[in-house]
Amino acid sequence: MTTVPGRRSSTFTRLLRHGFTDPSAAEKILDLPALASVRSDPVLLEALGATADPDLALHGVARLVEAEDPDERQVLLDTLITAKPLRDRLLGVLGASEALGDHLARHPRDWHALVTYEATDLHPGVPEFEQELAGAVDPDSLRVAYRRCLLAIAARDVCGTTGVAETAAELADLATATLRAALAIARAAAPEDAARCRLAVIAMGKCGGHELNYVSDVDVIFVAEPADGVEESAAVPAATRLAAHMMRICSDTTVEGTIWPVDANLRPEGRNGPLVRTLSSHLAYYQRWAKTWEFQALLKARPVAGDPELGAEYIEAVSPLVWQASERENFVADVQRMRRRVVDNIPADRIDRELKLGPGGLRDVEFAVQLLQLVHGRSDAALRSGTTLEALRALAAGGYVGRVDAAQLDEAYRFLRTMEHRIQLYRLRRTHLVPDGEADLRRLGRSLGLRTDPIAELVQAWRRHSSVVRRLHEKLFYRPLLDAVAQLAPGESRLSAEAARHRLEALGYADPAAALRHLEALSSGVSRKAAIQRTLLPVLLGWFADSADPDAGLLGFRKVSDALGKTPWYLRLLRDEGAAAENLARVLSAGRLAPDLLLRAPEAVAILGDPQGLRPRGRAHLEQEVLAAVGRADGAESAVAAVRGVRRRELFRTTAADLIGSYGTEERPAEEDPGALVDRVGDAVTDLTAATIAGALRAAVRAQWGDTLPTRFAIIGVGRFGGHELGYGSDADVLFVHEPREGVDEQEAARAANAVVAEMRRLLQLPTADPPLIIDADLRPEGRNGPLVRTLRSYEAYYRRWSLVWESQALLRAEPVAGDERLGRDFIELIDPLRYPMEGLGEDAVREIRRLKARMESERLPRGADPTLHAKLGRGGLSDVEWTVQLMQMRHGWSEPGLRTPRTREALAAACAAGLIPAEEAQTLDEAWVLATRVRNAVMLVRGRPGDTFPSGPRELTAVGRYLGYEPGHVGDMLDDYRRITRRARAVMEERFYGAV
Repeated sequence: MTTVPGRRSSTFTRLLRHGFTDPSAAEKILDLPALASVRSDPVLLEALGATADPDLALHGVARLVEAEDPDERQVLLDTLITAKPLRDRLLGVLGASEALGDHLARHPRDWHALVTYEATDLHPGVPEFEQELAGAVDPDSLRVAYRRCLLAIAARDVCGTTGVAETAAELADLATATLRAALAIARAAAPEDAARCRLAVIAMGKCGGHELNYVSDVDVIFVAEPADGVEESAAVPAATRLAAHMMRICSDTTVEGTIWPVDANLRPEGRNGPLVRTLSSHLAYYQRWAKTWEFQALLKARPVAGDPELGAEYIEAVSPLVWQASERENFVADVQRMRRRVVDNIPADRIDRELKLGPGGLRDVEFAVQLLQLVHGRSDAALRSGTTLEALRALAAGGYVGRVDAAQLDEAYRFLRTMEHRIQLYRLRRTHLVPDGEADLRRLGRSLGLRTDPIAELVQAWRRHSSVVRRLHEKLFYRPLLDAVAQLAPGESRLSAEAARHRLEALGYADPAAALRHLEALSSGVSRKAAIQRTLLPVLLGWFADSADPDAGLLGFRKVSDALGKTPWYLRLLRDEGAAAENLARVLSAGRLAPDLLLRAPEAVAILGDPQGLRPRGRAHLEQEVLAAVGRADGAESAVAAVRGVRRRELFRTTAADLIGSYGTEERPAEEDPGALVDRVGDAVTDLTAATIAGALRAAVRAQWGDTLPTRFAIIGVGRFGGHELGYGSDADVLFVHEPREGVDEQEAARAANAVVAEMRRLLQLPTADPPLIIDADLRPEGRNGPLVRTLRSYEAYYRRWSLVWESQALLRAEPVAGDERLGRDFIELIDPLRYPMEGLGEDAVREIRRLKARMESERLPRGADPTLHAKLGRGGLSDVEWTVQLMQMRHGWSEPGLRTPRTREALAAACAAGLIPAEEAQTLDEAWVLATRVRNAVMLVRGRPGDTFPSGPRELTAVGRYLGYEPGHVGDMLDDYRRITRRARAVMEERFYGAV
């Protein structure tokens, strides 16, 4: 093509008119021999001028034609000129994507993928993409096939055959087919691994939401289960190898480039967690550890590859957790903080160009929609789509978003996503930054159909849509009303029957119908009581729901309210003492023992409103009150009834303090030191038992002998009683000792002492509304066959002549608890040489103690009991720790004064301080002892009767877990932790007890 120097050719002018920015370079390309047959074809120039970048499109055509076999070049050119669908598609792609032009230059035959124009070609899905990828047998061939499919998607996109939502869905379907093909390649490479496991791939993020970009990390989570007959320990590593290989197939860069990174960092524990987990492991994590953002991410979870049944099971299992996320404390605030954190992390020099994360960007729309879904989707299943635009339509249809607002958001989101697609399509690179180069902006604007002044029109449209998003996002996302909606459904504060029923079911009430009846009884009417309770009940329901037994909490509240509702102080307590209402809710819903104690005398609820009310009373204070009550009573039975009433009240105080300390409240967190809780309970119950026995002793003596018994009489606490370690379900182990007063016949004195013991035991076990106190004297010399009461001389004679080593061991925790103080001290002086023998125990005695322990382990564990979960006699339980500590006391107590204590933990600490046991081992024993003690206390609190092992019922087991600090759904973790802690304690015990020299 020649022209007169200084004059432009007509071709140059036409090229300029058709939108070429470098007509001279374009003329040179058109002069290539390969394009000779179409050089002057007006159809070609017109079609090139319709593309986003005519120069780029022409350059791509030339490269493609030159790369094609000489025999096929003319076929390509003829088809290009005569077939408008191919022309529009091929040139449209070449004018928008330099990367796809590079692909066609490497694989020229792939232009044929744009020729067909069938219905299935216009709207392909996963089956069609799977068919296209079926021939891929290695990573390179998969990349080529993937790009061929991508070519067709991009062609439909740039030609306007599909909209942005349909394009995003096709990209997600192609990703699904690609993941399946990659997994098939991985399975073929490792058939043994494939046979060992069932592996499901769960798509997350935009792939899971069916709205993928051209270039984006494909977020996934892997879940696996063993194949039939395969152990989990073999299946999970096999699945991990398959998953890792699948990720590399997609992510690695080869001669054919890469597909996209497969990102599994949304899995539990992120990159620090295992790549593959079983379904139960996923659930355990989500139920105990997951944060709000993880539930938000799960909103888009969708099974895409691998075992379809397992994938469906995963979705079915996690979906309820997603739709309960809005009930988490501070849910809305958490999501808002996440959003602000994203914006804050954008570099200042990029924030104005950030299409996705900047203010008014794509993430604003997505976050607002997801927040509204999670808040309202718990009760409206129509909102539970993982696709942003579908969810937005559902929110508008349900009235959660104004229709005009939704339409504006929809339009803005589509525009911004189309911008994002076109930016990424150019070089197939993952970016969300709007380019700042003039050529890039021009091509981007033209790709969106802006032709008059592409750059100015693009910037204007972008700013307008971003402004709409920012305005509507702030209106929807930060609306203060959402805080209330996220915690209490609309109308719930008025407790309408329908709202209350839905809420009760969501909160886990086992019998919503019964709960509704209670609510109706509590809130109906126009009385002051009903008005106060209507205000309180919505909050109380939440507190009850935070327990293992909401039904019991609500029922208990109704009973207390029925008993006290007309007393002015009770109404004031509920109205004015916020802590009292929450404390009451915690106590009523945590198990049977505390509510039973309270409901026998509901006025004890006043304890919960007194700032000092939960502090246990000391022994001196209790004895003073008890003895005063006995002094005022008419007879022994009425006296001990008053004493037992004090005991009931103080047991309630102790249980309430223990429960509230274990659960925590909104104002005060749970006690971090479980040992402190155990010590407080042990001291409180021991002091209370001692005071109760002192009162019963005074009543029994007064009834028959007046103020003075013919014999001096003392009661010695042994076992947990003497060690200040009583639990809620413990009997009072004691020894009785007496010494005839001067001038009193010894037989008379003995009869009087025995009569007092019999009367005390009778009075403390009389059938009443108050819990009985069992006095157990079986640790006395000769056990049940020996006399119930002995004189000091009789004890001395027995211990000198007949005492066995186990009796000396039992005396380690002996301490006077009631009666004659001097006689109690004399008894302690008598037994000290027995329990702390000079020069320690002899080897024969040590062997005997070990033999007794071994025999007890083999004979005393109840039939059918799990030895790993029995708190008293099981592996690493109370017996193991106590015998280990007691052996050290008997061997070294004569030389280490710190060991001369009846308290197990105190003696263990003293042994550690004396260098008798390493600190780490002492800590292991202490942790196990505290945990086993708390398990026994928990069982009594939950079931209302003592037990040494975990309950079997799921609700009771959950209640024990809550007391021990485990959230609902984590009883498995509780049992695992118990076994782990006690297993370590058993190892220390075996070394220190059986192996010690």
